[in-house]
Amino acid sequence: MAEKKILIVDYDSKSLDSLAQLFEPYDFHIIKATDGVSGYENFASQKPDLVILEAMLPKLHGFDLAKKISHETKGKVPVIIVTGLYRGPQYRNEALNFLGASDYFEKPFDKSKLVESALNLLDEGEEIGEDLPSDKTILEGLSKRIKRSSKKSQGEEESEKENSGEDVE
Repeated sequence: MAEKKILIVDYDSKSLDSLAQLFEPYDFHIIKATDGVSGYENFASQKPDLVILEAMLPKLHGFDLAKKISHETKGKVPVIIVTGLYRGPQYRNEALNFLGASDYFEKPFDKSKLVESALNLLDEGEEIGEDLPSDKTILEGLSKRIKRSSKKSQGEEESEKENSGEDVE
């Protein structure tokens, strides 16, 4: 299996190094960038499996970068946003529902939860295709359920008519 790549984008070099150190125990290739434009350039050239970025980035805002990555990959490359400025459920909701972020952490954050989220997102992409049934299987299953439900409803109606003394066809 090829080594997984994580792109970490943060304007603060201490935060950048701290985030990178969280993943040292794992066999990941860490790519670093200190602004949104170089983050995007690294994303385009290095093709990372996961992106972790600070929301406040020079040259290209982290929210814009997250949206651009999500749009270009159709959500296949997960993006985790980490921020100390944008606090509250409204920002989290916007990031997860409109910007394409896969997770959202406010600083200070629980480091183990961030690592756990990243590991889950990295593994999810490989397993999800194997676990999901095909479209045809889903449609066949739904069709069978509808037929059973329809037959059951007809049987209940006839039973009710018999019990009430009505004529049953």
